[in-house]
Amino acid sequence: MSDLNDLKEIKFFMLDMDGTIYLENDILKGSLDFLEKLEKTDRDYIFLTNNSSKNRADYQQKLAQMQIEVTAEKIINSGEITASYLAEEGNKKGKRIYLLGTESLKKEMERFGHQIVNGEENIKEKAESVDYVVLGFDKSLTYQKLWDAHELILSGVNYVATHPDLVCPLSGGKTQPDTGAMIELLAATTGKRPLIVGKPSNLTVEYILKRFNLKKSELAMVGDRLYTDMRMAHDAGITGILVLSGESKRDDLKELSADQKYYDYVFESVAELKKEL
Repeated sequence: MSDLNDLKEIKFFMLDMDGTIYLENDILKGSLDFLEKLEKTDRDYIFLTNNSSKNRADYQQKLAQMQIEVTAEKIINSGEITASYLAEEGNKKGKRIYLLGTESLKKEMERFGHQIVNGEENIKEKAESVDYVVLGFDKSLTYQKLWDAHELILSGVNYVATHPDLVCPLSGGKTQPDTGAMIELLAATTGKRPLIVGKPSNLTVEYILKRFNLKKSELAMVGDRLYTDMRMAHDAGITGILVLSGESKRDDLKELSADQKYYDYVFESVAELKKEL
């Protein structure tokens, strides 16, 4: 564990959302006071989530229902980072994408100039015309989508996933399958794995550092997941603050080997973190 006094040097906090600030549709106790403390002590923050099923406007509305009023620019998800990454790759800005994702993710891709090709006839036979298969959280996932993606990936189309989370936490300790589960399915059928853009990829940290003109020493990640939030912080060389209000629990930490302890600090919740800022 790092010195608690070092927390006072952090100027910018990346805050995971589900499991850290709220759980499904219920704000976690102490979250509003924590955000108020950041603002009163001149610390900046963004909300950073791997959930690509919603766009900034969706999250802005959801947060407002919990009395958290923020601009859209302070909300960043793996869908936005993926769309931005694809726009910067190669010679052409807009890419032709076969998308496994929600309507909100489709709009995010289109906001960055990409064209979604799912509706084109016989798309499986036109692999050479598709630049990327993009896999995100998709509640409208169908067998046809999986089959199309399977064929395109086997044909050599570039393959990217917004994030690798296996499950989404729900209220009452329940979960639902997330994008990582679909990654495993397609890995079993194609033998191939995607480039991950969201947490724990360093591409996410690079995006934040560039967009907000930050130094790594000023930046911290606050989240509830060891293998995404804390792994990203560890690999990128930034401060990792684990909260036990979501997926990770105290008993889980006892089972970790030394090289799996990616975090620098552990708190029960952001309410406890607030006391040290």
